Amino acid sequence: MKALVVGGAGYIGSHMVKHLCRSGVQVTVLDNLSSGYREAVVASAELVVGSAADANLLASLFARHRFDAVLHFASFIQVGESVADPAKYYANNVATTLTLLDAMRQADVRHFIFSSTAAVYGEPSYVPIDETHSKNPISPYGRSKWIVEQVLEDYDRAYGLKSVCLRYFNAAGADPEKELGERHVPETHLIPLVLQAASGRREAISVFGTDYDTPDGTCIRDYIHVADLCDAHALALDYLLAGGASMRFNLGNGQGFSVQEVIDTARRITGRKIAVRYEARRPGDPARLVADSRLARDVLGWKPKRAELTSIIADAWGWEQKWPW
Repeated sequence: MKALVVGGAGYIGSHMVKHLCRSGVQVTVLDNLSSGYREAVVASAELVVGSAADANLLASLFARHRFDAVLHFASFIQVGESVADPAKYYANNVATTLTLLDAMRQADVRHFIFSSTAAVYGEPSYVPIDETHSKNPISPYGRSKWIVEQVLEDYDRAYGLKSVCLRYFNAAGADPEKELGERHVPETHLIPLVLQAASGRREAISVFGTDYDTPDGTCIRDYIHVADLCDAHALALDYLLAGGASMRFNLGNGQGFSVQEVIDTARRITGRKIAVRYEARRPGDPARLVADSRLARDVLGWKPKRAELTSIIADAWGWEQKWPW
């Protein structure tokens, strides 16, 4: 089998490329390396440096390879940046994806795995959140993902392009073999920020709000190990190639951990002091965001294998200790 992985040099994409290559899939990675890293792509994969916005490059790739499927991880992901610069997000997350989908149509490639997000739901009206929850994204980032999901529904009806959209909650952790991990610049995710404070790369971690309606007053989020995300993508790919209909799935553990629990667990695992700055709430931060992932379990047969917070943080700490990368 041959697969094109767009954004395969980034955090989740690079882990997925390693997973696919170990499964015997011939992988071509397309990445412009704006936020990914050449050395994150395993040697058994072909790396093409370029943009999915380049229609001529896509045409040559699809002419050279007979891909069975495309997996798309090349979106911008910073909520705050999307509010400040929505044009950047609509250009890359929407327009570039349309260019990619049209190249697939021209090459008659009909299987597409899309990296989506829980941000399509907006403020939750109930928890845990299932796939039928209303879609009301509150940032250009979330809206850009929701627009693509709707485009994919239209492309299925009109062109027979089958897709699976995987709505991540909070991707976390690192390759258990410590070969890959999270390298965002700037870093905005809680667990790597906490571990940077533990390793001394950051003076302290900020906690925004301690008066939420939660057991310890801090926000609760659903963290899903990147290795479990890869398992879900592989199962989704198998599902599509076996003739499955287009579907949308939540990916989360189905349990939440508070910000304070993350900090306390990181202190135990690292054995380090982690300085904390307690600050006011940030606008738009709900008290709880937890996934109902039963649909992925029922349809794909997916079940997280590294769901414990200790496993997620221990693997992320193993990667953090390799700094500088």
